[in-house]
Amino acid sequence: MDKGSNSVGERELPEDVLIGRNAVTEALRAGRGINKILLADGDREGQVSEIIALAKERGIILQFVERSKIESVAGGLRHQGVMAYVAPVAYAELDDILRKAEEAGEPPFLLLLDELEDPHNLGALLRTADATGVHGVLIPKRRSVPLTATVAKTSAGAVEYVPVARIGNISQTLKNLKEKGFWVAGADMDGSQNYYEADLTGPLVLVVGSEGKGMGRLTKEQCDFIVKMPMVGKINSLNASVAGSILMYESMRQRLAKRK
Repeated sequence: MDKGSNSVGERELPEDVLIGRNAVTEALRAGRGINKILLADGDREGQVSEIIALAKERGIILQFVERSKIESVAGGLRHQGVMAYVAPVAYAELDDILRKAEEAGEPPFLLLLDELEDPHNLGALLRTADATGVHGVLIPKRRSVPLTATVAKTSAGAVEYVPVARIGNISQTLKNLKEKGFWVAGADMDGSQNYYEADLTGPLVLVVGSEGKGMGRLTKEQCDFIVKMPMVGKINSLNASVAGSILMYESMRQRLAKRK
């Protein structure tokens, strides 16, 4: 039965969900963006073993769950103990992002989001990233909002143009980028300098923390410098997407000024 079936007792699937062994296997083979795959406990044979192998090869999160958890989403549709949460576009590889920046003859400009949780914030940041020439956005595979239909809608189409790569360990990724010559700038209220006083040109990773906690301790330790935004009002913090957008625009302003 296809995704659009809507017989008595059934309901339409969310647009970011695939069910059934064939559908998920073909999505994996085609390289489609997949956020995570849920498999019913005990199913590891036949086509399921191929799904497991393909998912591990691509570094996709696998979770073994009670069959009832899949059933609650499938709502009566035939799922065969397999369900995938898919992304609206394929994820990029970090190396490909860096190569494209090099081919364009531009210093690579990356945005790293440290455990951002709100899809609307991610969508808004992707929209600004497109406007300001960011070469790619990095998000952790775990404890972070993935690319979803809501993110795509909020981004107003930017999700089609701004490459998004999923990374494992944030601290290790930043270490590796620093070895390639990147500077890492974090945004935090306890920063040592105002954002417009910092040099935000050259190979750069801008780090924006989560909505509630900000940057994690280990992420902060990897920052070469931390910038703050002066405030004169009663509220002492900005929405994550607003803070990130201000930093991206300041970096673009500095980069354009350097070209003159």
